Amino acid sequence: MLLSDRIFFQIKKGFLSLLVLSLSFCAAMGSSLTAQAASMEELQEQAEARKTLPVQSNEIENWPSGPQIGAQAAILMDVNTGVILYAKNIHERLYPASTTKIMTCLLAMELGNLDDTVNFSHEAVFSVPGDGSNMGMDEGESLSLEECLYGIMVASANEAANAAGEYTSGSIEEFIDLMNLRAKEIGCTDTHFTNTNGLHDPDHYTSAYDLALISSHFFQNEMLCKISNTPRHHFEATATQPDDFIKKNKHQLVTGEIEYEGILGGKTGFTSDSRQTLVTCAERNGMKLVCVILREESPDQFTDTVELFDYGFQNFQVLNVSENEQKYNIESTGFLQIGNDVFGNSTPLLSIDTGSYVIIPNMVTFQDLDSTIEYGESDGNHIAEIEYCYHDMYVGKAYLNLATDNASRYEFDTNMTATDVSVEKVEPDAEEPAQDTVFINIKKVLLVVLILAATIITFLMIYALIMNNRAARRRENRVKRKKRRRSSLHMDFDDFDF
Repeated sequence: MLLSDRIFFQIKKGFLSLLVLSLSFCAAMGSSLTAQAASMEELQEQAEARKTLPVQSNEIENWPSGPQIGAQAAILMDVNTGVILYAKNIHERLYPASTTKIMTCLLAMELGNLDDTVNFSHEAVFSVPGDGSNMGMDEGESLSLEECLYGIMVASANEAANAAGEYTSGSIEEFIDLMNLRAKEIGCTDTHFTNTNGLHDPDHYTSAYDLALISSHFFQNEMLCKISNTPRHHFEATATQPDDFIKKNKHQLVTGEIEYEGILGGKTGFTSDSRQTLVTCAERNGMKLVCVILREESPDQFTDTVELFDYGFQNFQVLNVSENEQKYNIESTGFLQIGNDVFGNSTPLLSIDTGSYVIIPNMVTFQDLDSTIEYGESDGNHIAEIEYCYHDMYVGKAYLNLATDNASRYEFDTNMTATDVSVEKVEPDAEEPAQDTVFINIKKVLLVVLILAATIITFLMIYALIMNNRAARRRENRVKRKKRRRSSLHMDFDDFDF
């Protein structure tokens, strides 16, 4: 009996201990959830407060008013021209999180070969947290570079970003140096990378503007667009990678969870320090726009992006420069033409690039734009650049082109004006035969000659008429004088009878 009481006491004691532990755990969980709820409420309040931050593009006279969004910084930029349609704190340095991988993939694509093998080293796999974004690769396994890029953009795999860097440069550190160098080449001034994947580091930052510049290069590559616009990807087992699995993209505009016409791809990002970041590209109405969202709360990074795309596609228009430009009279270059026909079947020696365009608000006309022309060293067949602005806001540019396949044979006077183009031909080397010949446009020359001849003939005819009229008057006067003399003689002899 004593033994059973002791057992019962031990069970009771254990039960009470378990109950105390359970209650303690529930209390801790409740405190954690309460703290998390309070934290989320605080973050939402911060996002609401950010909606009151100024939007710099809204301060431009007659510029369409853009939406007030909760992101700390945002930009809407045309990929092909660099025209900025919407700007909010675009030069503020912020943390990009996994949108860093846009630069990683851009460099790997520019310097690598999609069929090459990417090996996963110990450093590539174990230098990143195991609970972070990954695709489950182990040390010693390998993928093709193409599959590795799918892992980076679709699965946001940190170890794949490291492996791609090692493949490209030999080491992660050297690849990071290349990332920073490439950013400067692109024109970034507020960017510094310390890793390949975007894991938080106080010295790893960018700006909305810089990230849009990097993304513009990324989305000009057809293969990178395809990879970043993949909703889900099936990774099949191979001899060097034994697992068969599927990874789903978290970008809701790419997966179709939020439907939007014209999406070309994008990349998500998140750390507790960066909050939600998002890069997306879409194409409509002749515009290919990239939208960057930095420091936002979920799911507003997606709704912000939709709002900005709608703002851009609905409020702006694309105008071809060569079809609208009237200020610069290219015909003033004279009779010089280029082609293979001396009878005028040729093109003007100088012309405005037909592929250049401007992006302006719907209520603005081409004539409302200010333009400046700058002559400099020739770049290919470009000899001058015409830049267009609206209230000091850059809206596009066009090139003044030399119509020849070998423009390097000409030297240009850089002190030219829009209507006074000086071109000096440089004789090619004796060993290099000329491919193009500059002809005189015979039609224009003949037309001028005919006009001059007609003018001279008309002048001579008028002169002859005037002279004939004067001669006729002189003859008439002589006849009258003779008649008067005869009359006078008859009168003198009237008194005589012969």
